[in-house]
Amino acid sequence: MTKVKEIRPGVAVVIFNEKNEVLLQKRADINLWGIPSGHVEPGETVKDAAVREVLEETGLLVKILRLIGVYSDPSSQIFHYPDGRVTHFVTCCFQAEVIGGELKVVSPETLDLGYFPVDRLPVDILKMHPSWLEDALNPTLQPFIR
Repeated sequence: MTKVKEIRPGVAVVIFNEKNEVLLQKRADINLWGIPSGHVEPGETVKDAAVREVLEETGLLVKILRLIGVYSDPSSQIFHYPDGRVTHFVTCCFQAEVIGGELKVVSPETLDLGYFPVDRLPVDILKMHPSWLEDALNPTLQPFIR
């Protein structure tokens, strides 16, 4: 097993459209679909990072509505990149609404974008994202800690 050499703060943002479909991004680094996500930069809040990442990856300006959960379980949060890096993420997952912009591929990190019915997600999706989506759909107001 490869030893984890870094831990990074991450953010992910669940966005539903008016049909209650979820926005997914086909990521260039791993060629998988997932909830728009990324890293927190030095000097940045997790909320600001979430808004920035969505804008950079989708062209959409969003407003954060709520914290869905904080995810740090090594079974799902240790990520092996194709280039050999191994990173343990502690990810804050938010729900947001679109308040501006235009959905379009604006970053080399993004291969494609699309809204999907929550009961028909792509088979090639990041392994932890369906459980984050399940938490987003849960009517509880308390954030999950997993």
